[in-house]
Amino acid sequence: MGRTSLETDLMSPDRTNDDGPVEKVKLKKELGLLEGVAIILGIIFGSGIFISPKGVIQEVGSVGFSLIVWVLCGMLSTIGALCYAELGTSVPKSGGDYAYIHEAFGSLPSFLFLWAANLIFIPTTNAIMGLTFASYVIQPFFPNCVLPDDATRIIAALAISFLTFVNCYDVRITTKMQDVFMFGKVAALVIIILAGFAYLFVEPSGKFDGIFDGTTTDPGKIAVSFYSGIFSYAGWNYLNFMTEELRDPYKNLPRAIYISLPLVTIIYVLANVAYLAVLTPTEMIASNAIAVTFGDRVLGVMSWIMPLFVAMSAFGGLSVHIMTSSRLCFVGARQGQFPIMLSFINVKRLTPTPSLVFLNILSLMMLSTSDIYVLITYCSIVESLFIALSVGGLIWMRWKNPKMIRPIKISIVLPCIFVLVCIFLIALPIYVRPFEVAMGLTITLSGIPFYFASVLWKNRPSWYLKSVENVTSSVQKLFLSAKED
Repeated sequence: MGRTSLETDLMSPDRTNDDGPVEKVKLKKELGLLEGVAIILGIIFGSGIFISPKGVIQEVGSVGFSLIVWVLCGMLSTIGALCYAELGTSVPKSGGDYAYIHEAFGSLPSFLFLWAANLIFIPTTNAIMGLTFASYVIQPFFPNCVLPDDATRIIAALAISFLTFVNCYDVRITTKMQDVFMFGKVAALVIIILAGFAYLFVEPSGKFDGIFDGTTTDPGKIAVSFYSGIFSYAGWNYLNFMTEELRDPYKNLPRAIYISLPLVTIIYVLANVAYLAVLTPTEMIASNAIAVTFGDRVLGVMSWIMPLFVAMSAFGGLSVHIMTSSRLCFVGARQGQFPIMLSFINVKRLTPTPSLVFLNILSLMMLSTSDIYVLITYCSIVESLFIALSVGGLIWMRWKNPKMIRPIKISIVLPCIFVLVCIFLIALPIYVRPFEVAMGLTITLSGIPFYFASVLWKNRPSWYLKSVENVTSSVQKLFLSAKED
């Protein structure tokens, strides 16, 4: 959503008033290193750690290798975050990956990023979070049964639609709810780690003997296991958006990354050790809600608090994701890269209502399956492609424009490693998950004809323009919306 005229005025480094003089205005930088670390932790911690452990261990087949995957995912996220810190300070434009890809490779690849983000990443992530919430809500009612598929999808659909309505009605409600939801995330992780290690010391059962027994040697399965792990670290590529608010950002941003991502990695590994201290790999794979199964085993009469806290975490993460992701769709439409009607805001609520509703419809379509791990693979394969393209753009711009101002400049070895790992993660799952790979690439490439029709096609016939005008007018009337001033 665009800034108000006052906010735009204050954000500008040079402000000119009606009398002529120019006043220099500087943003007040409120955030230090500690606040930066706290924000990063808040971005990354979410519902992934309560669902992804199952996806990792069922692919790799052993306790020991699953823990290695979690460590490697943390290292990969740290390298990626440092690459994005350089990108964000070298290409100081709004739009994140869209801006980086556009700067390095031009308009078609950046359009395809927007296309894939709005048709794949965003609605799929909404569906995953909705299904996670639904699973933890109904799991206590079906303790020893397979969760009813229709009930899970209906509850997920209701949660997504309700939170879309809340964001359309008043975005401030979403922001005010976050303190409660953050408590749920932290409380659930603390309970899992403390209870798991207490169980490990009180009732040692030898579950960590022969921890590499059964490890898969299939590179495709190993690559797919990384998708579940990386999903839990989602958000590391948003870290450079806080540059404007950080004091001494070119020192504090890398420091915040060096502190926070290893800390997240340690906490995630501890949580997985806690899970595995209580549950066998077979029990984890069989569970639809690992934290609930864990709580039933170790918390006794207090086991009800685990699904409550995890459901709060998933619900809060879904709410924020719906709020923030609609802005990417909105910005893309405003820049002429997406249907124009998605660039409108409700004139009373000042929210991008058409974008919110559009993404809500796509999210509901993703609920055609309730298999969270298929959705994670489906989403992550294409997302990894564009993240690799963004970081590849960093390498390309180092060669193409070596004199570009780079306030943060990392070793060229890091982006090279990152891109090679991403290529590994994209290429190897092709024979393990051919359908998901094919669908993701098909939807991404389907954006090419739309690019030519909506961006390059200048001499459009009158009937086409009239049709677009009619649809646009109908959307404006339906949602009481108009272009932002």
